[in-house]
Amino acid sequence: MRSRALEISGRPGRGAWWFASSVTLALALAFPRAQAQPRTAGSAAATENVLSTREAMRQMKLGGNAVDAAVAAALVAGVVSPTSSGIGGGGFGLVWLASERKPVLLDFREVAPKRLNAARLEERPLPNAERARLVGVPGEAKGLFELHQRHGKRSWAEVVDGAVRAAEKGFAVGPHLAKALAGGKELAQLDASIAAVYFGGGKPAAAGRLVTNPKLAATLRRIAAEGPPAFYTGSVAADLVATAASAAGALTVDELDAYRTVERAPVHVKWEGYDVYTMPPPSAGGLMVAQILGLYSSAELKKLGFESGAYQHLIAEGMRASIADRMRYIGDPAFTAIDFAALTSKERMAARRRRIALDRTHAIPRFAIQEHGTHHLVTADAQGNVVSLTTTVNRAFGAKISGAESGVVLNDQLDDFTELEDVRPFGLTQSPNRPRPGARPASSMTPTIVTKDGQVVLALGGSGGPTITTNVTQLLLARLVFGKTPEQAVQGRRFYIPTRNAYIFLEKGAPKPLVEDLESRGEIVATMPFMGSAVQMIAIENGRKLAAADPRKHGKAEVR
Repeated sequence: MRSRALEISGRPGRGAWWFASSVTLALALAFPRAQAQPRTAGSAAATENVLSTREAMRQMKLGGNAVDAAVAAALVAGVVSPTSSGIGGGGFGLVWLASERKPVLLDFREVAPKRLNAARLEERPLPNAERARLVGVPGEAKGLFELHQRHGKRSWAEVVDGAVRAAEKGFAVGPHLAKALAGGKELAQLDASIAAVYFGGGKPAAAGRLVTNPKLAATLRRIAAEGPPAFYTGSVAADLVATAASAAGALTVDELDAYRTVERAPVHVKWEGYDVYTMPPPSAGGLMVAQILGLYSSAELKKLGFESGAYQHLIAEGMRASIADRMRYIGDPAFTAIDFAALTSKERMAARRRRIALDRTHAIPRFAIQEHGTHHLVTADAQGNVVSLTTTVNRAFGAKISGAESGVVLNDQLDDFTELEDVRPFGLTQSPNRPRPGARPASSMTPTIVTKDGQVVLALGGSGGPTITTNVTQLLLARLVFGKTPEQAVQGRRFYIPTRNAYIFLEKGAPKPLVEDLESRGEIVATMPFMGSAVQMIAIENGRKLAAADPRKHGKAEVR
């Protein structure tokens, strides 16, 4: 049953905040030009891989809509960007239906198996021999199929065809995958199937090298012909269960067959004449977006100045408070009662605002930040339909284990459950995001769509684990407040929230005056240790579609 979007007041509060938390954000150098084509056009796509973008545009050229394009692009991404996504993982899909002038949101995140050993997860990191304990029941194959069946135009087989061809005939290894392979040589020892595809002759595949994945091609071909039953039952399901069991995993055939997606009401924030639709729990992404918009007006932010130390410091303070709220309150809503309206109320944001000052920084308890394997894409068609979709296997190559017969890389999504030691600093004796059989772990994924007067003006989302939410929030403001083009937004410097020892991470090469300004406000500044986070964006302005893909992961955007 579809439910109404959660509505949050977008009028900024006037106060401040109290929070027992500390995490950080920062800026960086400009990057090489993102591949964007800002011109009048009927369709657009931005993904993290040129082949995924090409497939999305091909689907729309052949008569498909934005949903066909997004589903096809996600499936291709699972082949050509296996460190980030694949049918062994899950995700969220946010769709704007132009004919109905409304958003719909499908949650196809992984769920914990019934035989989950919660106590063992408290002992993370686990030894390699037990890495499949982190494997959740995959939701992507069913989620993409349901998105297509409800809202797509072309046949399912036509939409899956691009991924089949990429796996069967081969694809050129992209620079981001090549870098991951070069830095992950242990993969060759951990999993024979991964080694056979990406480590020919014992060496990691370099950028440009053509690789094929015949086992995955055969699995995708079956899914194209039979739909989700080809994945969730029969020989593929048996293969995935056996593969997980070989590394202490708890998947069962019955649980695969019983997997169900969830249609959720998007968070709906009214702000400065815009309607912002974004992720509810089990994601914490929408919480941060709603809270930051509830803290400040557009005029206040403009006065501070884009990329100024004062602007970044105040936004960072609000983000730290939101992260503390995530740790205290966010989990799977089927298991944890969450009063989202109370967490984002005008009164609460006003109280929070009163505690924020330009000359001091608050600290938060530990909150993990590390590079994750996630892929975000956005598509828009000539009819006004728009999709913002995030898909993930969690960390690079998920659990680093793949089906011996199916070629499917399995996720390690259960690592997103929070350990007890991480919430003790918040005065909690158990986490709202603790591991429980059947629960979906809390996420940072933040697919977002913005409309004005019933028309989409912006769609964006990102990858990079906990950095997703902070990145999406920053780029949302860059566009809505400062009028940056998608290309300017994705190329611009960003700041991040680290684990400990620093209050704010800046990208390499941050200007010295900015560092000094932030330090004068009590920020402890350090350099971002990895550059695996990325944001994809499509804006629609005066009938023109503008698209940009983040150069940090060598993304590609096209407009036609």
